[in-house]
Amino acid sequence: MKKALYLLIFGGLFIVHFGFAQTVVPFKEGLAVGPCHQYGREAIYTDQLTYQLIRKTFQTPAEGKVFLTDAQGKEQKWQRITTDTSQRFRHNALTNGYLYLTYTSPKETVALLHVAGHAGLYFNGAPRGGDANRYGYMYSPVKLKKGLNEILVRVGMGGRFQGVSAELIFSEKNIQLSTPDITLPNVVLSENNGQLLGGIVLFNLTEKPLTNLKIRAVIQGKEMISEVPVVSAMNSRKVGFRMDASAVQQKGDVVCDLTLLQNGKAVDQSTIKLQAVAANEHYSNTFISGIDGSVQYFGVAPQKGGQTDTAALFLSVHGAGVEAIGQARAYKPKDWGTLVAPTNRRPRGFNWEDWGRIDALEVLEVAQKKFKPHPQKIYLTGHSMGGHGSWYLGATYPGKWAGVAPCAGYPTLMGYGSADGKIPENSTNPMEKMLLRASNPSNVMALASNYKASGIYVLHGDADRTVSVEYARTMRKVLGAFHNDFSYYEYPNGSHWYGDHSVDWPALFDFFKWHRSKNAEEKDVIDFTTANPAISANYLWAGIEQQETPLNYSRIQAKRNVNDKSVIITTDNARTVMIMPGAFAKGQTFKVTVDETVVCTACVLDEKPLYFTKKEKWEAVEKPALAQRGSHRNGTFKAAFNHRMVFVYGTTGTKEENEWAYNKARYDAETWYYRGNGAVDVIPDREFTPAAYPDRGVVLFGSATTNGAWSALLSQSPIQIQRGSIKIGEEQIAGDDLAAYFTYPRPDSPVASVAVVAGSGLAGMLATESNQYFTGGSGFPDYFIFGADMLKEGTKGIKQAGFFDTNWQITKVDAVKAQ
Repeated sequence: MKKALYLLIFGGLFIVHFGFAQTVVPFKEGLAVGPCHQYGREAIYTDQLTYQLIRKTFQTPAEGKVFLTDAQGKEQKWQRITTDTSQRFRHNALTNGYLYLTYTSPKETVALLHVAGHAGLYFNGAPRGGDANRYGYMYSPVKLKKGLNEILVRVGMGGRFQGVSAELIFSEKNIQLSTPDITLPNVVLSENNGQLLGGIVLFNLTEKPLTNLKIRAVIQGKEMISEVPVVSAMNSRKVGFRMDASAVQQKGDVVCDLTLLQNGKAVDQSTIKLQAVAANEHYSNTFISGIDGSVQYFGVAPQKGGQTDTAALFLSVHGAGVEAIGQARAYKPKDWGTLVAPTNRRPRGFNWEDWGRIDALEVLEVAQKKFKPHPQKIYLTGHSMGGHGSWYLGATYPGKWAGVAPCAGYPTLMGYGSADGKIPENSTNPMEKMLLRASNPSNVMALASNYKASGIYVLHGDADRTVSVEYARTMRKVLGAFHNDFSYYEYPNGSHWYGDHSVDWPALFDFFKWHRSKNAEEKDVIDFTTANPAISANYLWAGIEQQETPLNYSRIQAKRNVNDKSVIITTDNARTVMIMPGAFAKGQTFKVTVDETVVCTACVLDEKPLYFTKKEKWEAVEKPALAQRGSHRNGTFKAAFNHRMVFVYGTTGTKEENEWAYNKARYDAETWYYRGNGAVDVIPDREFTPAAYPDRGVVLFGSATTNGAWSALLSQSPIQIQRGSIKIGEEQIAGDDLAAYFTYPRPDSPVASVAVVAGSGLAGMLATESNQYFTGGSGFPDYFIFGADMLKEGTKGIKQAGFFDTNWQITKVDAVKAQ
């Protein structure tokens, strides 16, 4: 391997690396202003600078120039700042502020823009992804115009302390493999290593999509070639590849030579290293996620002495900033089970909610197939953010866990302060209450009765300054009111992390050891609450298929009498309930009463659930139509970003509208990659056909006027957006500055949905650019219509929000309009 050569040239750093040259130009001075924006865990956000860009009132910054006058009459002026000795910009104004940087290019060219410590940015007016956690691997391919290029960097709450660094990287190569953010498994010597999966980032610094790509991987003479998906223009994408490590016979470094091929010709090369480990050592394993088809990994602490037939499985969810393999290594191997640690898709990821929740379930499923644990010996634990994940997953999926053990955890995001937003939890504003309702699945306090399904062990250091022990004490009080099987321990003088025994606590695993989850035939009384049946629909043999009021809490209490062969059910906010196989033996007749109405005197179960719907009265029915809301698909805007989503940008608008659509799709793809270690197909509307992307979630960028795929997917939608207006049911709102996020069932799929990011004109489109829908636990209802003025006035700028009814139509009951 060639060593890197470093020379200072033209104010930058000239690097010869891996055989090709790069010039790195760091930004050392800029202008700062703030605070001027507020983003949180909600659909509402305010951003005075973006608002000025939308309204075309933004003026080129200059030192001492007034940016705005705030509500108290105080002038905010641009201030000149320079980097410190660590090459970072730090200033009070960067707390919820902006940093203005410029670069004068002698010619039109391309580069990689590398910024860290920011929430997002505008490069010559186009939005690009952020690196709020300073991971350091957010590189955005950009095209520089000849002359002045302007960068507006949005910085969050931590900008003053962690700082912002920025640089441009000019390279000889326009198509590159990038290894800083590689996802790799370990080579476990006792296993079949002939089909290992890895993930690597590709940079496309050309103005055309990259097609006909392959990656060749060679390990000790064993070659594998993998097809690579399309990488859209001036974009990056993480792609999967396969490796054959079956020739590896000993522990240590394993060299893998990667070659990127286009039309059979090598365009870039890289050498990476895997680690070979023994079967009794901690290791990483990779798999393909069903969320987006990307390669993800999980950590493993293998069972001591080898796998046994009746062993347990421990799912341990990590804290903020912790890698999954680091989480696994905190545990000594147990002789009675295997521990697996999912990633939450990133070390910070999604707070174990949304796609972090799905990641945990995917890893659980992979681990159950791989390790074949006893089905009644599945346990859940985690630390800090993972303590929250334990509270959340434990409440959301009763019956799945024999024991749940939150360590140093907080129960809710809102209660911990992770909301950091504009809506107070006790808001009485109807619009704000509607938006908070979309986050109800996050509120474990309302789901607490579900904890009765598991033994609970609470562990917390009594001197914890990061997550106060008061959270544990609150949950002890909550559990004490109804739970008869929980243990509680405060570690004396324990800080947030007081060594590996902060999680690997012997008493905790002893507690697990004498717990088993119940089978359906062992549980005669069911008490189950959910806020969204599409997230969690049932506990053992009883469940909720449809709600009366979407995203309000629904509850079913069911009592089975095996002697007189009957089930008595009471409900709250349930439209359709179900009795699952296992309630009674196959072929056994039994009586069912729902809310004091006898609905069936000789019900019989086979392999399918029985359904009962409330019409004028409760009655037995066939399974509700898949076209309706239900446990298979129940809305909220964010749910459409599942099922191998594809981003479809419009090309039938004006030049400016089409540019917005691609830029926004690329920005969302970058944000998804950063937050979720993910990958998305980004395609123009002219290339989309439903048949080519079956059962996949579709995200449309543009309106019926500007996106050619609209008519094939949304012709029956009660929300229609055209240039100059938005129609919501029978109501029409006029204007060119209206913005919308909404979801609607994909008409040709029983599970996938369409999400729409649109505006009635360019101003409305630009208002959608800054979003929080990839923030874990953020609440977005089925539809959210707002004006560009929301970025200045907050809630006052929202036009309408709500949930569709059971048949995906607008209903006054579940809609809130501007006051």
